[in-house]
Amino acid sequence: METEKIHNENCLITMGKMPENYVDFVITSPPYDEIRNYHGYNFEFEEIAKELFRVVKTGGVVVWVVADATINGSETGTSFKQALFFKEIGFRLHDTMIYYKNNPMPQTGNRYHQHFEYMFVFSKGCPKTFNPITEPTKYQGLANMKNRGQNGSLDYEKVERTTEKKVGNVFFYSVGGGISTKDKIAYSHPAIFPEKLVADQIKTWTNEKDLVYDPFMGSGTTAKIAHLLNRKWIGSEISKEYVQIAAERLRKHTANNLFTEI
Repeated sequence: METEKIHNENCLITMGKMPENYVDFVITSPPYDEIRNYHGYNFEFEEIAKELFRVVKTGGVVVWVVADATINGSETGTSFKQALFFKEIGFRLHDTMIYYKNNPMPQTGNRYHQHFEYMFVFSKGCPKTFNPITEPTKYQGLANMKNRGQNGSLDYEKVERTTEKKVGNVFFYSVGGGISTKDKIAYSHPAIFPEKLVADQIKTWTNEKDLVYDPFMGSGTTAKIAHLLNRKWIGSEISKEYVQIAAERLRKHTANNLFTEI
């Protein structure tokens, strides 16, 4: 299977060429609830989920970024339905993380602004790799005895130490023009990942040289970040228009021809 390619085809065709237990990590945002126009392409969720289980290695992870459309006044619940199906076919729901948008588009009506999407972390068995993102935290405690008081009491010196702790599972990102990415051409796609979101997840669940797959490559964010982080990668994208956007975006990062025709 050729890597470092965006295959302009249905992801089921791409995965059909892969052997079992082939991919280390998947990160993607599927075209849920027909929010995006894919020119008649039918999103075959259950078949895609089953193929992902087949091609992902034991110990591999899928990060599935999804939300719910509001139709006839009710959220669809698609995100929950998909998460439960992934469990039914053998994946573990390792974590339910939140992608929180610091600056969402304002909404009208009788709902609060929609600030988040789900980032479901599905694992095939126990994740084999976990490189947690950490942040500094200050710890206050007592050091060794400083001196003994006249009345025999012990006088301890207070100290402050800085240690590291894992961040929480709510990830905050600002989005929009010039923020999600500096690549202007990427905004020709209607729904792009923040580059930092993809970088955070690739760093967490993979090591260098691992193979990353995005079955809905879109504007090419996963390919770009995987390449910059020295991971191997493969992408599928049904829309030729989006493949062309991704290829133009990635041209400055690699000399390879970044897509194949159906």
